[in-house]
Amino acid sequence: MSDELETPEAMPRMIAFLSDVLDRVAKSNDLNRRLDSQKLSVFHCLTKPTISIKSYLERIFKYADCSPSCFVVAYVYLDRFTQRQKALPINSFNVHRLLITSVMVSAKFMDDISYNNAYFARVGGISTKEMNLLEMDFLFGLGFELNVTPENFIAYCSYLQREMLLQSPPLHVADSPLNLASRLKLHCSFNEDESTHQKQLAAV
Repeated sequence: MSDELETPEAMPRMIAFLSDVLDRVAKSNDLNRRLDSQKLSVFHCLTKPTISIKSYLERIFKYADCSPSCFVVAYVYLDRFTQRQKALPINSFNVHRLLITSVMVSAKFMDDISYNNAYFARVGGISTKEMNLLEMDFLFGLGFELNVTPENFIAYCSYLQREMLLQSPPLHVADSPLNLASRLKLHCSFNEDESTHQKQLAAV
């Protein structure tokens, strides 16, 4: 099932789906900013970026040259980050920086060869110094938990594939795994074992 998400034909749909989910989550959290306690972070822009989430994801996919599986793992990382950092929900002011950072970290972990921080910074439209800072904050925000078991990876692939097939009617924000939907927890353990990186790549 994960192999189907790796096909070139599936990537435009997955990018459209991911951007739709992130856009809905960001807008929902934008509305809650006045009610919830949301602290600022290095991921926050002073103003909302003019480029859409979809266009930004398409740019990353076009120029970062990372494997399709990196986007699935980046999605897992974003999920973990939002669960560990409750006071830093994804919104329109931080989603772009979180995206470029999560994809870069995923590419470094998943791919045998990946671009350096300076290149990802140019892709993301930020400085290398800022990219380095974002990476460090993201890693600490994750608690350096980068391992993704084959079972966990397949579970997210299954979710993505199922939801892409059911994009009509539109996805509801509450059903997004960015809110760690309980149905994902039913078949996916987040207390991951220390599987080797080679085993993960073989499963992918």
